[in-house]
Amino acid sequence: MANIIQPENKIIIGTRSSDLALWQANFIKKELKKIYKNLIVELKLVKTKGDKILDVSLSKIGDKGLFTKELEKALLTNQIDIAVHSLKDLQTEIPKGLKLTAVTKRHPVEDVLISRKKGTTIFDLHENATVATGSLRRKSQLKHLRPDINIVDLRGNVPTRIKKFLESDWNAIILARAGVERLKMKKYISSIIPIELMLPAVGQGALGLEINSKNKRVEELLKPLNDEATFIAAVTEREFLKTLEGGCQVPIGAYAQLKSNGLYFDGFVGSIDGSITFRKKVRGRKSDASRIGRLLAKDLKKAGAAKVLDEIYKTSR
Repeated sequence: MANIIQPENKIIIGTRSSDLALWQANFIKKELKKIYKNLIVELKLVKTKGDKILDVSLSKIGDKGLFTKELEKALLTNQIDIAVHSLKDLQTEIPKGLKLTAVTKRHPVEDVLISRKKGTTIFDLHENATVATGSLRRKSQLKHLRPDINIVDLRGNVPTRIKKFLESDWNAIILARAGVERLKMKKYISSIIPIELMLPAVGQGALGLEINSKNKRVEELLKPLNDEATFIAAVTEREFLKTLEGGCQVPIGAYAQLKSNGLYFDGFVGSIDGSITFRKKVRGRKSDASRIGRLLAKDLKKAGAAKVLDEIYKTSR
């Protein structure tokens, strides 16, 4: 396909068509329009493999580029200028010719419990309660806290998951706080699950803006949208995940925070049934973001996480 050159005052944002993806793309569009009044911003809908396969759990599909590959093809052929991703969906190895050029300020990162009664927490659920989630990370941490809980798989976008729950006999579901609140569905949240109990996914709550690395014009346009603190946190978490060679197929959680006195990082690896977990916190300098993520991953591997991950990979192949 021939390269398509956009006029200087126009850019095209590529996005998936789910409610949350459209919210994210429109958010970036609004932010750009605030800064560049005369800029024409168009959205182009792109369907990804993850959008097409809805009846299989993410861990069984194989997750490299599951929600990103088609968007990245469109970037490489200049059909779009920006791909807007939930950062947690973006693989740690960015394809050649592309660049993660900006990460937006992070929404609160916690997971939330949605049940039939306001105020219900994980520990309020009755014995052998049924909870739905499509995430192995959540399953591992939940089973570690409540081994008695029965977990069923849940796929689909945020409104679909909530609708499935309301029509089911499940006792609760777990979703990311960011998605629920961005779509103005906060009324369904029973309780926010503290990070101390459940670490989020790598990049959870942040948006990643990916571009063609040759597109210097768009790279300049996006600079004001990059939040340095979130970008540094993302580098740390993504390096942790990359070193562990993880993704949707393995229970890995991470949360990095840049504070005035350093970069704080908390990482988790667990078995799928939650019976074995490894978690450690470290602090370092922001200039060492990549190194901190890498070293903590290596520490957890040495502590026994490598064996757990190997077992998971063997059974998932």
